Amino acid sequence: MTNSRNSTIRLRYVQAWVDHDGRAHHYFRRRGCPLVRLPGLPGSAEFMRAYEAALEEPQAPLGAEKRSLPGSVSAVIAAYYDSEQFFGSKAVGTKAMRRAILERLRVQAGDQPIAKMPPSFIKKVIDRKSPHAACNWLKTIRSLCQFAVAREWMRDDPTRDIKVPSVKSDGYHTWTEEEIAQFEAHHPVGSKARLALALLVCTGQRPGDVRKMGRQHIRDGILHVKQEKTGATLVVPLHSELKAILDATPSEHLTFLVTRYGKPYGAVNFSIWFRTQCDAAGLPKECSAHGLRKAACRRLAEAGCSANEIAAISGHKTLKEVERYTKAADQARLARNAIARIGNAECQTRRPISVKQP
Repeated sequence: MTNSRNSTIRLRYVQAWVDHDGRAHHYFRRRGCPLVRLPGLPGSAEFMRAYEAALEEPQAPLGAEKRSLPGSVSAVIAAYYDSEQFFGSKAVGTKAMRRAILERLRVQAGDQPIAKMPPSFIKKVIDRKSPHAACNWLKTIRSLCQFAVAREWMRDDPTRDIKVPSVKSDGYHTWTEEEIAQFEAHHPVGSKARLALALLVCTGQRPGDVRKMGRQHIRDGILHVKQEKTGATLVVPLHSELKAILDATPSEHLTFLVTRYGKPYGAVNFSIWFRTQCDAAGLPKECSAHGLRKAACRRLAEAGCSANEIAAISGHKTLKEVERYTKAADQARLARNAIARIGNAECQTRRPISVKQP
């Protein structure tokens, strides 16, 4: 984030998260002040106006949050943040998303007793949201209510009989070969954008893992990855195309991908930067960094790799997840390969067909 003198600054009290469609959301969160959504991008005029207005809001006296009534929504949320249920098993991005949802609930009904939260309130909120947003909101509130029930702040979970809305989506868009070629045509070998694409599509890893990669992770032609989301440790042979691009791209830093100031990218900044590179190449909005992970899995499937082989590279825990990522595999090419294999087998076991001349 920069000011008018282009010096690096860090805006206090600003939190950010990236939604399922790759859009960045920013919020002003300060103890004793209401949660404020900040429009636009950091550094833009509308963003800075909203940020400065939020800074001018008077703070509640120190310790005001501690005076939340026991059993109130605000008090239970505060206790939930300190629990293993919140911190234990979720990725950083998921926790940021859930915190944003809970803070909005805190602003809306923080002083209300959580024990009186009715199912009708849950249903009313869900009905106003899109399927994806409703699904995330319900999962977050359900986790909070289960936490409150376990500690006897609620007698029953009001979300218990409410079903998660059906989301008809294949998730992130899987890049086609034409889209990859279009990006490559615009960003030549040696550019940071081309290196980012190669790291994503040649390793099959998540953007959060790719932006932390550096030469120290490559030993004897093997890339060593510890996945941020799952904690899984992978050893992946370095793809020849990725090696050629790494050799052609100058780097003086510990990580391959850094900002103009030589710092590693944060999750939000990387998403915004990569989206800008896609726009420069004229690619549609659905093309995202995460979609290249799916493209990598698709390529492996089209090459005839088994689900287990694909999972060994992508790090997926279950084969069901791999199948979800490989839905975009070229069915026609797979069918041709299958028929070719049958034909080769028949040629080896059958005698040539002889045709009698009339």
